[in-house]
Amino acid sequence: MTILVCDDEKEIVDAIEIYLQQEGYDIKKAYDGEEALEALKQGGIDLMIIDVMMPKLDGIRATLQARKESSIPIIILSAKTEDVDKIIGLNVGADDYVTKPFNPLELVARVKSQLRRYSMMVQSQVAFANVYEVGGLCIDDDLKKVTVDGEEVKLTPIEYNILFLLVKNKGKVYSINQIYEEIWNEEAIGVDNTVAVHIRHIREKIEINPKEPRYLKVVWGVGYKIEG
Repeated sequence: MTILVCDDEKEIVDAIEIYLQQEGYDIKKAYDGEEALEALKQGGIDLMIIDVMMPKLDGIRATLQARKESSIPIIILSAKTEDVDKIIGLNVGADDYVTKPFNPLELVARVKSQLRRYSMMVQSQVAFANVYEVGGLCIDDDLKKVTVDGEEVKLTPIEYNILFLLVKNKGKVYSINQIYEEIWNEEAIGVDNTVAVHIRHIREKIEINPKEPRYLKVVWGVGYKIEG
């Protein structure tokens, strides 16, 4: 598998390369957002790691542009500790974020986790249909395809997994912690913003009016569920 690493600090790119190569990954390098997008256009990238603060085109805008063409996992690096960077990154389509300075082994673990989820999402079709419908919302899990009123909706791997969990268990209320532990397969500690951002992004894609949702409902003080 090939991972694109983009950071304007060459030393950081080289350090990440060493750790990922030890795990058997091929590495492509970029040093600003424009170079990263050009590398994505050439194809063959399975995951992108990109820094927020860079010259020419920053990581947030590069991620936003990348999401128009690609659904590969994207991990954002941020030197800031404020939640705003993390929320913006998730809002524009990133699947995960890591705050600098970071433990390289943790980053490797995040990479493996994202690639594992993405691989499951795009696995080969099976011989029978595996379709879930709630009103005009339809998920074909064999094709990993989501449609609303017949129109296809593009979701990131994390967004798809959250929506599929809720649709597959229509009517069941999941708390934020339950959603996080089911999807991320990690203990949920301080994850409210992470889950809430993905929920909001899903709503913006599947609901005609996100403020008055038809499908993805909030149960105040408890969590979220799918109705239709």
